[in-house]
Amino acid sequence: MPTDIADGSQLTGFADWAVGVMETLGAPGAGLVIAIENLFPPLPSEVILPLAGFTASRGSFGLVDAIFFTTLGSIVGAWVLYALGAWLGRNRVRAIVEKLPLMSAEDFDKTEDWFGKHGTKAIFFGRMVPLFRSFISLPAGVERMNPLAFTALTAAGSLIWNSIFVIAGFYLGENWHVVEQYAGVFQKIVIAIVVALVAWFVVTRVRSIRARKREESLVE
Repeated sequence: MPTDIADGSQLTGFADWAVGVMETLGAPGAGLVIAIENLFPPLPSEVILPLAGFTASRGSFGLVDAIFFTTLGSIVGAWVLYALGAWLGRNRVRAIVEKLPLMSAEDFDKTEDWFGKHGTKAIFFGRMVPLFRSFISLPAGVERMNPLAFTALTAAGSLIWNSIFVIAGFYLGENWHVVEQYAGVFQKIVIAIVVALVAWFVVTRVRSIRARKREESLVE
């Protein structure tokens, strides 16, 4: 049955199921739903997280609990994918992604390419970009990235992303769905930051190399 909300309207479909899990299991339920979202990327985190905040606003659990457990769920889901990447290897992971509904091998290829170019930054900022937030754990596993670094960067990126959407859903209450309209803008900001950081790194590295070459030529 759809869940009634204060203004008489109802939550239906996936949103109703997610709220039902959260109300039944409490804050750990929010973490469970987010862990599932990490494993099945077509499920939208920018819908689930505001719903966790919305459910918290109804008194099912606290705001801090919602943020803590959704972040924990993100870490657990990311680690499952990391382990799969390490166990299966690139070719088998790519073949599996190709067979997933609404997914394509190209999605994995793009994520792998991003990871190859940006390394640790890809893990942190990738937690704030749909599809990438899940897929980025696979190449990290394939490449056997340092587990402690992977966990720390995943936790930090997830905490920021989750907090923004959970808090927005908490204070918007029945208007939680408004958050989704602005998700795209935030994602573009994240991508712009990554591009800026990469550009800064490249410029700094080129200047350093040129300076070293000048010093070597003077010595000669």
